Amino acid sequence: MQILDWVVVSAYFALILAIVWRAARHQDTTADYFLAGRHVSWFVVGCSLFASNIGSEHIVGLAGSGANNGMAQAHWELHAWIMLLLAWVFVPFYHRSGVFTMPEFLERRFSAQTRWVLSVVSLVAYVFTKVSVTVYAGAIVFQTLLPETFGSPDNAFWVGAITTVVATGLYTVAGGLRAVVYTEVAQTFVLLLGSALITVLGLAELGGWDQLIAACRPHAAEFALWRPNSDPNFPWLGVMIASPVIGIWYWCTDQYIVQRTLAARSLRDARRGAIWGGFLKVWPVLIFLVPGMIGYGLHRKGVLTIPPRPDAPGELLGDAVFATMVQALLPVGLRGLVVAGLLSALMSSLASLFNSCATLFTVDIYEKLRPGRDERTLVRVGRWATGAVVACGLIWIPIMKSISERNTGLYDYLQNVQGFLAPPITAVFLLGLFSKRVTAPAALWGLIAGFAAGMTKLTLQTLARSGALPAGTLLRAAGDFNAYYFAGVLFLFSVVLVVTISWLTPAPAAAQVEGLTYASLTPTQRAENRASWGAAEVWGTVLVLGLVLAIYLYFSFWLA
Repeated sequence: MQILDWVVVSAYFALILAIVWRAARHQDTTADYFLAGRHVSWFVVGCSLFASNIGSEHIVGLAGSGANNGMAQAHWELHAWIMLLLAWVFVPFYHRSGVFTMPEFLERRFSAQTRWVLSVVSLVAYVFTKVSVTVYAGAIVFQTLLPETFGSPDNAFWVGAITTVVATGLYTVAGGLRAVVYTEVAQTFVLLLGSALITVLGLAELGGWDQLIAACRPHAAEFALWRPNSDPNFPWLGVMIASPVIGIWYWCTDQYIVQRTLAARSLRDARRGAIWGGFLKVWPVLIFLVPGMIGYGLHRKGVLTIPPRPDAPGELLGDAVFATMVQALLPVGLRGLVVAGLLSALMSSLASLFNSCATLFTVDIYEKLRPGRDERTLVRVGRWATGAVVACGLIWIPIMKSISERNTGLYDYLQNVQGFLAPPITAVFLLGLFSKRVTAPAALWGLIAGFAAGMTKLTLQTLARSGALPAGTLLRAAGDFNAYYFAGVLFLFSVVLVVTISWLTPAPAAAQVEGLTYASLTPTQRAENRASWGAAEVWGTVLVLGLVLAIYLYFSFWLA
């Protein structure tokens, strides 16, 4: 990093601070702080959805996955079609209900107990996945780009982790969701530009797309989009079962994402924003995953050196690929721009996460325990809740760092853990929207049993990979069972459990489910839904689906 690079990074931060200062002036009510006054346009909603999703764990982890596994995890990055489900299937119910959180929606559909369970599960999930993974990925960038600036690479790792958390936490605490979504508009375009630059320059250094194919073709079995079912890590059937289950949970039911649509000023803005976000979501395969494969090709060519994994010197530390490419390929000034893009990704994801955690804790837990508190008190509690979640995430980082280095990479770790948490939540939401016969006890026990099963699998898998469980035992076999197949098994288990208990318990009263399932919509509500979309939404949906299909078709045969 040279002086000009730091000037570029500083200019970026000055822009962010200006946006935060403007957004932070009116934060007196919970609607202001947690939902930006419910006055966000579709363009801002879509940018915020994209920037919240594409954190540094995506840039760092997805590039690492590209270097180690080729296109194996592209399926998760082609979830633009699931964002269309958010737009057309889920958003109308969320927006009409006027809720602040997803657990609050579950309470309206089922019971207060389901709200409690989802709130706790969501906060635990954020610590195990989003907080620790995002901060760890940002720290890897510092460790690679500034290895000696703070005395040693390890010092750079921890300085990067703590500094980015504190800086992002401060502006999130000050400005609430309004600061988050409007900074994410700027971050979206810095992120896209920076990642596109590293892709284009890396490809030019490698010698073009044909050279990338030539570098990957000898490893076609390891780099293919579709792997045989005998593959221990990415069997195609397991991936195609697990990725939609995880995707529907993440994009359609998770507070971290859905909160952006709840802040929209109208149902049309919420729907159109989700479609616009789906269009943006098409591009990560090309500007985050492909650079990892380019980095692998450059490493084989001798243009740059990717460090080895600490526990397996013969294999590459994939999570260091992107930062290594930035360091080796980019000229002064552009390097600063791409680093600003990496920081954008880190800060946008963290800021979204902090605000979502504060919303969940304040609205779904604190306000239930201490009803009747004034608006300023609730905003203050939300700010303190942010700090607590950050502290938990920092504590988990050393453990997650060890797991990631002994796994197939940061992104694989993320999808594995999400696959243990998502299935019961996905099952409860889908069944709850599409069947008015599903009951509150069924939803409650589906969530509890599913969460317990997922955490048991996570524990056994961690112990199995660390060698703590002896080979040949039943527990070791359970720990070694492919995580993506397990996600499918857990989803099926949750569906069967919820349906069975629903038929064994009395059906909910008609008044309880009115307007909260497709079968119970009133004629007026159906008319409101129809009035919220037109030709622009339809053609936007067709465009997104066409792009997803085109990418699937090309990369299914690109190494043939």
